[in-house]
Amino acid sequence: MSNKAKSVSELMNLTPEGRYDYMVEQIKAEKTIWTLQDQDGCVMLTTEDEDCIPMWPSEETAALWAVDEWKECEPLAIPLSEFQERWVSGMEDDDLFIAVFPVQEDLGVVVPPYEVNERLTPKSQAKH
Repeated sequence: MSNKAKSVSELMNLTPEGRYDYMVEQIKAEKTIWTLQDQDGCVMLTTEDEDCIPMWPSEETAALWAVDEWKECEPLAIPLSEFQERWVSGMEDDDLFIAVFPVQEDLGVVVPPYEVNERLTPKSQAKH
């Protein structure tokens, strides 16, 4: 097994909070956040309480979700600047949450977009 495959399987076994922390660090490093899209737009998930857009730290981890009912979906790269300038406010306007780095058996942490944005923004640049 390659190091990359091993690291992905290790990521799948992290706790939801561990995947959240990993995703924040990856987005800071790569300046990109990933979701899935099909011909109708972004994939949406629904919990008992919230409508969510799932987001991942890499194309590879997003693609792992594209099976079964999602097999027609393709990873969509969102530049960090676009996420912060358009997606956060747009998702909040639509009352949408982020499912952070879901894996097949676990939806992961579900948080409002501003919370992810706060974790991605250096404290000195925070607008509060």
